[in-house]
Amino acid sequence: MELAFIPSPSRGVLYLGPIPLRGYAFCIIIGVFVAVWLGNKRWIARGGRAGTVADIAVWAVPFGLVGGRLYHVITDYELYFSEGRDWVDAFKIWEGGLGIWGAIALGALGAWIGCRRRGIPMPAYADAVAPGIALAQAIGRWGNWFNQELYGKPTDLPWALEITSSADGRVPGTYHPTFLYESLWCIGVAFLVIWADRRFRLGHGRAFALYVAAYCSGRAWIEYMRVDDAHHVLGLRLNVWTAILVFLLAVTYLVVSSKKRPGREDVVEPGAAASAEDADGDEKSGDTGKDDEIADESGKDPAKNEAGSGKKT
Repeated sequence: MELAFIPSPSRGVLYLGPIPLRGYAFCIIIGVFVAVWLGNKRWIARGGRAGTVADIAVWAVPFGLVGGRLYHVITDYELYFSEGRDWVDAFKIWEGGLGIWGAIALGALGAWIGCRRRGIPMPAYADAVAPGIALAQAIGRWGNWFNQELYGKPTDLPWALEITSSADGRVPGTYHPTFLYESLWCIGVAFLVIWADRRFRLGHGRAFALYVAAYCSGRAWIEYMRVDDAHHVLGLRLNVWTAILVFLLAVTYLVVSSKKRPGREDVVEPGAAASAEDADGDEKSGDTGKDDEIADESGKDPAKNEAGSGKKT
């Protein structure tokens, strides 16, 4: 008998009158807001304008959601297109099923479109939002807790996850909470990228590459623990191979980029510095105008005083 465990919610949706509030979607939305908030702070610190990250996210987020869903549907097509399944379920994103690999790939395409429209270097933008993306993943993983999905092997550890649902082939019991492992790992990745970026002044996409490499190294062993159905290649789950391949690509980019373009970009957003200088100049001009008014008034007063003192004399 287990002495302790992480309970699963009895249901993943609450109703506010006729409006359904789904835990999975709620986690995704919160994650997006955190990523944009942190990305904006980092972008400003690098010399960019406030609001630019949100403007580009308008392109990146929808592309990312579509990409994440496409990856999931393609790699788990039998869940939607095999006999007895309804292909319409492929569009029910709120029921879970987003592949991070597809989300990052297509989200990057959306970000590239947004950056191109603003005349911003894509690698600089990626560096600014990298830790925020990791935190968004950490929050988004709790959506799997609401849906009672993507758990690991059976265990009786004190932090085991209790699964109570028997739908879609689930077997009630206690399992490794792989959603929690990945959430904590992503938080660690976010802090690692922030620290390394400050310590080594990472630029030209290297902070983003570090995020990718660090995430993949954790995803590989977490993925290996999962027991949900998945395609296997040479005895390993498909996502494990994907994590290994993407990890190698990210590390290669880190090494090559460090040699070719060391340091960080001098300008991340054309015109941002000039706008800041103009704003400072306007403030100074305003102060000077006030000083002139004071000087004029003080200049009038002495004249009156002199006239007055002349009469007295």
